[in-house]
Amino acid sequence: MGQQKNRGAKGTKKTSPETVPLRVPPPTGKITCIRSAASKPDGLAALTSNEYLVMAGTLHGIHAITARLSPTGSSSGAEVIEGETFKMTIKLTPTGTKFVLLTSLSETSAELMLGKVYEAYADSVMKNPFQAPEMPIRSEGFDNKVNSLFGVA
Repeated sequence: MGQQKNRGAKGTKKTSPETVPLRVPPPTGKITCIRSAASKPDGLAALTSNEYLVMAGTLHGIHAITARLSPTGSSSGAEVIEGETFKMTIKLTPTGTKFVLLTSLSETSAELMLGKVYEAYADSVMKNPFQAPEMPIRSEGFDNKVNSLFGVA
């Protein structure tokens, strides 16, 4: 997958590696799962549920547009978007589900963390025959794995 970045000005302040993950399935851009870290990194403000909805809809549009901008035509869309105070890392799965991590600019393990979230999703959610991609995630196994991954009690 081609990596496309929108780079803002980088800050020099070192921050903790906590992240804010959320899941956005296509084609609606509807959020079906939000998890927040125990504490927010410097530079990441707490978002309201309405702000998460606006962000999900906007991200869905941006991701669709960036997939079509590739000169080779084989891009799956933006993978990393950086602002002045945050970095958004996006993992598009083979089923079309997007996992998104909001982190501080200094965080380097976002792609690895998203891979682990996807593993938890595949192990705990996708193996449930009653779970459809557009349904809210209601899986204790997934919740426990993601909470453990992000240090949420």
